[in-house]
Amino acid sequence: MEETPLLIETNPSWLQAVLRDFDSFLQDHAAAEKKASGMAISMLSHYPDRILLVTKMADLAIEELTHYREVLRWIHSRGLVTAPDTKDLYVLGLRQVIRKETDTYLLDRLLTASVIEARGAERFALIADAIEIPPLKNFYQSLAKSEARHYRLFLDLAQEYFDSSVIELRWNQILNIEAKVVSELPIRAALH
Repeated sequence: MEETPLLIETNPSWLQAVLRDFDSFLQDHAAAEKKASGMAISMLSHYPDRILLVTKMADLAIEELTHYREVLRWIHSRGLVTAPDTKDLYVLGLRQVIRKETDTYLLDRLLTASVIEARGAERFALIADAIEIPPLKNFYQSLAKSEARHYRLFLDLAQEYFDSSVIELRWNQILNIEAKVVSELPIRAALH
């Protein structure tokens, strides 16, 4: 996996919380995959005239929904059912910095999506390294690679529609905001 752009690493106590209550983690993970698919659909609906974005988001929506289905299988194999979605404080914290002006809204959506995917890649890799059940380990290794690809996808889309200097300035701001948001999150058995 390529080097992460993230400014801070996940607190090791997060992984311990996940491993102690993996059933709760799976519930949250399923919700996160479902929401990621919905976000991709929202973006392609919001920008129907951006052909590359529409195509990439359609593919991403299907991939994220496939991940959701795969997490559902793990949940059901453990004798569980899915739980109601809960608010994701991490995503909410990042969404607060999305500027609503027409010319910056798309850029901020792409960059916040990119950093969320980068954090997912980091955390799924941590889980894959810690899990000892081979099929589950392989699943999380695969997800870590997917999230890393998605992090690049959103940055590449930003480069398609915005000037590099504008992207670099805002990317650095969002990375700093993400570091603050993640450092203030409660430690719990959830993706974020």
